Amino acid sequence: MSSETVVFVSGATGFIAQQIVKTVLEAGYKTIGSVRSEEKGKYLKSLIESAGLNSNLFNYVIVKDIGAKGAFNEALQARPEVTVFLHTASPATFEIHDVEKELLKPAIEGTINALNAVTVYGKNVQRVVITSSYAAVAGFANLATPGKEVNEESWNPITYEQALENPFLGYIGSKKLAEKTVWNYIEEKKPKWDVTFVNPAFVLGPQAFAVRDKSKLNASNEIINSLLTANKTKVEPQQFVGYFIDVRDVAKAHLIAFEKNETVGQRLLLANAPFSSAGILDIIEKDFPNLKSELPKLDKSKSPKFEETESVVNNEKTRRILGFKFIDLKKSVDDTIKQLV
Repeated sequence: MSSETVVFVSGATGFIAQQIVKTVLEAGYKTIGSVRSEEKGKYLKSLIESAGLNSNLFNYVIVKDIGAKGAFNEALQARPEVTVFLHTASPATFEIHDVEKELLKPAIEGTINALNAVTVYGKNVQRVVITSSYAAVAGFANLATPGKEVNEESWNPITYEQALENPFLGYIGSKKLAEKTVWNYIEEKKPKWDVTFVNPAFVLGPQAFAVRDKSKLNASNEIINSLLTANKTKVEPQQFVGYFIDVRDVAKAHLIAFEKNETVGQRLLLANAPFSSAGILDIIEKDFPNLKSELPKLDKSKSPKFEETESVVNNEKTRRILGFKFIDLKKSVDDTIKQLV
């Protein structure tokens, strides 16, 4: 990409998206973020300024509802200079009442809206990067295949009907179905732009900018926050196991996804290593002894067994393409804690 590269980031106020915005700005690219309101846009701009980044490189446009037909049309019509479109916007919550209305349709229709807008109005767009998920790659819950190897070619077998069963499966299904929507679109429409997919596992790590509201973090980092607040809230933390990736590595992968031609048509499977809530707690206890009295005592017998629930990730292809070493769990947890306490 050249100095004429202009990067559009949809859903720019999200946890991953903010880190992408920061990384892209640090690389010197002009960046345009879509936000849901003027207030959110001004807030993000203030965070960028407070971080000492060149806020002159950043502008925002308002897209109130990504699921609305033609949601991105006006934004791209107004910004014909955009050459890279990073689509990160998608529902990311389990606190819903209607799986289809609040998860599946917004994820699928939001993706279609973005692709249509890029095709019709993104006259100079050369690369589209889709923020997908490890959830599109491997099965979970009753669809899990413990011990089975998954790689960049693997797909979660979940169907639309299965995704309707509950919010958890709805979230998982939304990721798989939204990504499939892109693959089908490419096959049918054969657009002039190239596409790359980024499929991260549990995303841990610090917020891109100073945390002004610690009451609600992204879903993955609530794993860490719940350990810090358990004794105060008297709520026993849910115990997790799985694969993790640091959010800074996710952002870096998005940057490489549009800078490197080797990523075209690829799925970048971002999973560093296994983690567990108990393992995170051990890191906090060791590295922050002053917090020990505030931390819960986890009943490890209640912890899911990794080998009984998780697939085995082989992402050597992704690691080779990206060419950088992933941040380890200790640094990811430590940097998050330093920001929260």
